[in-house]
Amino acid sequence: MEKRSEAEFRGTAKRLGDVELTLTPQGHEAIWRFALDADRLPSFAQGIQDEGGQLLALWGSDDRHLNRGFAVHVAFLSSVGLIWTTSALAPDAPVYPDLAHVFPQADRMQRATFDLLGIKAEGALDTRKWLRHSAWNEDEFPLRKDFSPRPSPLAVDAYPFIRVEGDGVHEIAVGPIHAGTIEPGHFRFSVIGDRILKLEQRLGYTHQGVEKRFEGLDLATGAKLSGRVSGDSHTAFTWAYCMAVEQATHGRVPERALWLRALFLEIERVANHLGDLGYLGNDAALSFGFMQFWRLRETWLRQSASLFGHRYLFDRIVPGGVACDLNESGQVELIASADRLEIEVCELKAIYDEHAGLQDRFAHTGVVKPAMAARLGLTGLAGRASAQAWDIRAQFPQAPYDQLDVNMATARKGDVLARVEVRFAEVHESLRLIREIVKRLPSGAIHTPLEAVHGVCEGLGWVAGWRGEVLVAVRIGAEGKLDRVHPHDPSWQNWPLLEVGTLGNIVPDFPLINKSFNLSYSGQDL
Repeated sequence: MEKRSEAEFRGTAKRLGDVELTLTPQGHEAIWRFALDADRLPSFAQGIQDEGGQLLALWGSDDRHLNRGFAVHVAFLSSVGLIWTTSALAPDAPVYPDLAHVFPQADRMQRATFDLLGIKAEGALDTRKWLRHSAWNEDEFPLRKDFSPRPSPLAVDAYPFIRVEGDGVHEIAVGPIHAGTIEPGHFRFSVIGDRILKLEQRLGYTHQGVEKRFEGLDLATGAKLSGRVSGDSHTAFTWAYCMAVEQATHGRVPERALWLRALFLEIERVANHLGDLGYLGNDAALSFGFMQFWRLRETWLRQSASLFGHRYLFDRIVPGGVACDLNESGQVELIASADRLEIEVCELKAIYDEHAGLQDRFAHTGVVKPAMAARLGLTGLAGRASAQAWDIRAQFPQAPYDQLDVNMATARKGDVLARVEVRFAEVHESLRLIREIVKRLPSGAIHTPLEAVHGVCEGLGWVAGWRGEVLVAVRIGAEGKLDRVHPHDPSWQNWPLLEVGTLGNIVPDFPLINKSFNLSYSGQDL
């Protein structure tokens, strides 16, 4: 999709809502904010789809304490960047038109928004509860400001799974508790023999109350919590949160701190891809691949602990900058480590490419065709493996990516092999970026204190995490405490595509397909 000029886009958008261009403190000119009447949401969404865009996130807010009603917020990916629409809803009966008929990925987000706030998507086909389970009663909504948890009889949880019937059809229920030390999720397979006819997921078994926990926190503590939404994407979530806070407070981040944030993000990307490439080898019975990639990953994590004080870089990004620096000897060490790692990854890729058994398991397994990926909004590395050419580091770069010329890795076949190829390519590109960032790291301060907040303010952060686009929306109250925070993981869009990619495969291939996506449970169990 070609980028459109600001004037062209304003002309289109003006017919649908009041336009306000919002810039981040880093000069990111690709985040737009609209006030949009709720009844215009479907036509606006259709316009985004017609130009090849996607729906990234949908969430709600209780604004009654601000002398308003409720609101539904939607983030769209478009030819001009990220578009954040806000639609005011009535305080007594908050409803808005269903968007899942335009963007199917909105379905689960709409259901979760109802479970948490009682905001209803009118006309939606699927109104089953998503997050509620038996944790609270049907007339209680925990993200409402007047919610007061109290002991009460809880309704029996009886989720209406969609049944497949016919001669020889059997159901296999997997989870929510698994044999391995992974997070809980339920997978219900309908099979004939070992061939999968249908897979239906149910997540949300460990609802953490993260969004509620944000309320009333100070900005620094909020940064720590944001990094724990999905621990393997700590840097992406913390950067997105801090970007939103800095946008809301008109904070300025030192240039060196921005480059260090990008460095942390690429280090995180490499660590996760190394781990998954090892797991993918293991799931295809190549334990050698698992051992070698996890040896490399462990060395990489230990280096992060040595250079920055934490294996997973927790709490290294803070509002206004970063909490640690990289000295000259550390720069030399990191470049040398990247050089060594690249050589070993190249050797392991040659082994993966030449291993007939591995290639047989990877190729034509778990296919998500480009047309289906586009229709259902597959994003991130999985999307790029199915010809969805989106990478905001390349198309809508914020500092310092606007000076780094990121090469986007893509493939077309949409199978496990394509997702493996994208991971290998991204490891090499991230190592190149790490060397480039270290060599060009500017001098100067690494932190600037934020100005005091003197009124209600809002911001939005948008970062290219290793799974895909991570988004965090923040509202700060007049007293400087967090009033509403919504963190969004790209797994929201991608979990339904795992169901699609599994169809027609055999049950023993499901772990391999699942790991090729490697989606977050906690990232959407908020």
